[in-house]
Amino acid sequence: MSQPRTGTPGDVEEIHWPSLVAAISSISAVGIAIGLGLPLLSIILEKRGISSTLIGLNTAMAGISAMAAAPVTTKLAHKYGVAPTMLWAVLISALSALGFYYAEDFWMWFPLRFAFHGATTTLFILSEFWINAASPPSKRGFVLGIYATVLSIGFAAGPLLFSILGSDGIFPFLVGAGAILLAAIPIFIARDESPVLEEKPELHFMRYVLLVPTATAAVFIFGAVEAGGLSLFPIFAVRAHFTESQAALLLTMMGVGNVIFQIPLGLLSDRIRDKRPLLAGMALMGFIGSMTLPILVNNWLLMAGILLFWGGCVSGLYTVGLSHLGSRLTGSDLAAANAAFVFCYAMGTVAGPQVIGAAIDVAGNNGFAWAIAAFFGLYALLSGIRLMFVRKRT
Repeated sequence: MSQPRTGTPGDVEEIHWPSLVAAISSISAVGIAIGLGLPLLSIILEKRGISSTLIGLNTAMAGISAMAAAPVTTKLAHKYGVAPTMLWAVLISALSALGFYYAEDFWMWFPLRFAFHGATTTLFILSEFWINAASPPSKRGFVLGIYATVLSIGFAAGPLLFSILGSDGIFPFLVGAGAILLAAIPIFIARDESPVLEEKPELHFMRYVLLVPTATAAVFIFGAVEAGGLSLFPIFAVRAHFTESQAALLLTMMGVGNVIFQIPLGLLSDRIRDKRPLLAGMALMGFIGSMTLPILVNNWLLMAGILLFWGGCVSGLYTVGLSHLGSRLTGSDLAAANAAFVFCYAMGTVAGPQVIGAAIDVAGNNGFAWAIAAFFGLYALLSGIRLMFVRKRT
């Protein structure tokens, strides 16, 4: 894979800041729109009388779309270039975000979800590849920590905007679409700095899904908890007698936790050769935090404090998992594996809303927390068993 300006991922010795700034700022603008859109769309559907299961089904279209987009993204970037592909993705996602306001019938939200999240998946894959191209191996965790921190600020700003704008009228949709369009500016400015895809990866796409199972399983859990949690937490909070504004602010606290923890976790992952125990530990903390949510429904401040810490653990699965992936692969294999990584994230976003939404309908409001705890507990258990077998072999 030739990188005349930014270098092949894994070969650069110093951080390439112009590329890093362009990739991070562009995807963070999209993060604002997603952070605003997920609770906004769920609340609107709740007001229309749509069941939690159907809301989860509609949200799951995001994952189906992402799974469809992931295998073809590197092919599009190889044919048309990284920056041009990203610019088209910005346009498609902005138009579809605005389209939700004009879609009166519920069925219309399914193709809109498909278009919006397919385009944003392309942006995530190519932005993360661009970031890897600008990062030396010894500082990859630090750079990904910066990326996750700035992206988390965008995700935290989205619910905060929702708490201010509410769910009425076209203005929230205009703000979301406008935030996405802003992403085009840094991409266009740094278009000549974007990495160049030349060589094809050595393995079939699906082989990369299984090549680094600890990383791909971690991002699957992250996707399930993030998509299901962000989209259905407002419903959990409102049914627990919090106001819409209080629910949005709790999501913001979760986002603040993401911001605080990502750079320290990235630095820690740079110092640890085997990142798997760190991933298992974060999953265990996520399990404990999830189980406390039903206990704290009568105390907004305590719940905000738990979500602050819990949010860092959730987002850390993505950051450290991506760092673990980068420590195992380089070059074209890393680019293809990053697409597989996002594919597994997408699989999680399909499973999460479905399982969590159904759990609420079957077990009541506390089903929200129990379903999330089950995701975390399963990963902690499986990763712990895998660690024991690996250490026995060595």
